[in-house]
Amino acid sequence: MHYLDHAATTPVPSEVARAMALALTENFGNPSAQYELGRQAKALVDQGRCAIAKALDCRPEQVVFTSCGTEGDNWAIRAALYQNRRVGKHIVTTAVEHSAVLQCVKRLEQEGYAASYVKPGRDGRIHAGQIAAALREDTALVSVMLVNNETGAVFPVEGIAALLKDRPALLHTDAVQGFMKIPFTAKSLGADYITLSAHKIGGPKGIGALYIGGQAKNTLPLLFGGGQENGLRPGTEATAQIAGFARAVELRLERWEEIFAHLTACRDYAREKLAAIPGLQFIGPAAAPHILSVSLPGYPSQNIVTELGGKGIYISAGSACHRGKASHVLTAMGLEKKTAAGTVRISFGPETVFADIDALAEALLEHKNNRFPML
Repeated sequence: MHYLDHAATTPVPSEVARAMALALTENFGNPSAQYELGRQAKALVDQGRCAIAKALDCRPEQVVFTSCGTEGDNWAIRAALYQNRRVGKHIVTTAVEHSAVLQCVKRLEQEGYAASYVKPGRDGRIHAGQIAAALREDTALVSVMLVNNETGAVFPVEGIAALLKDRPALLHTDAVQGFMKIPFTAKSLGADYITLSAHKIGGPKGIGALYIGGQAKNTLPLLFGGGQENGLRPGTEATAQIAGFARAVELRLERWEEIFAHLTACRDYAREKLAAIPGLQFIGPAAAPHILSVSLPGYPSQNIVTELGGKGIYISAGSACHRGKASHVLTAMGLEKKTAAGTVRISFGPETVFADIDALAEALLEHKNNRFPML
């Protein structure tokens, strides 16, 4: 197997699985219970929160656990708008956000909010000046992702935060593709809300986190019920998933420099190998170390993904959330239809080896040589 779709999800290391198994079989108490087994489970949750806080260089109480990145995005957006309900009903975001942000904002437009969608250039980049030009007096929220999940473009969240320093608008960033992939801290980004997810970094599915800091105050609870997560997200904590998330973060932190260098080397090696394929085009800036987007114009990406998958080579036709739909990211970039339709995403992880990339390059060349393009 040659797994090159780490931006979709990642394999779970045995250490993470063991941490989860212990939480399920030995430390299975309810964290709200007052007896010893419950206190042990509560300690496990607290330790997990501290692990994520250490990676963000923030206070543990600024980290709230969620079920996934989608939940974190939706919650942050609605919480920010609730806090700034007297500021106005205008939202600034980009046309290339994850669907968890875009669909939430589109729903809010139906509820009476106004939204400005900043488009990238053909290189996939967004500049802070574009965000500045979209701001209005009634802008209550700016939501801009840190790393684009299709092109690997890194957006200037820190610069946007500086723009908003003297404005009431709150800043949210979906950092799911950036967390433990590119260097940042909560302070360096300057965002009020930061969305994270475990399964992009070797953790389990079904657990994420939301950083709530900066100017975010009196956050609207996600649900109403018990007092878990300081009353912000009631419900019995997912202790096994939290334990897995924490262990995945710890493993990445222990090897941070090594993993970052490895991801960068894989991306650069892939660029070198794929550049030898006639007609292949690189899409976007390839700024993040773990994502590379390429196109074989005229060769439908779904066909490429299906054929390579049959050979045990796993890549993506874009975001795993598309499910065969046209990419809104590539459309917003203004790419020609043939180029957009032939685009695939390759993404790397700590487990990636150069032999995986060699197999991919050989298979893409074979596909191009053996298939007539659809003009």
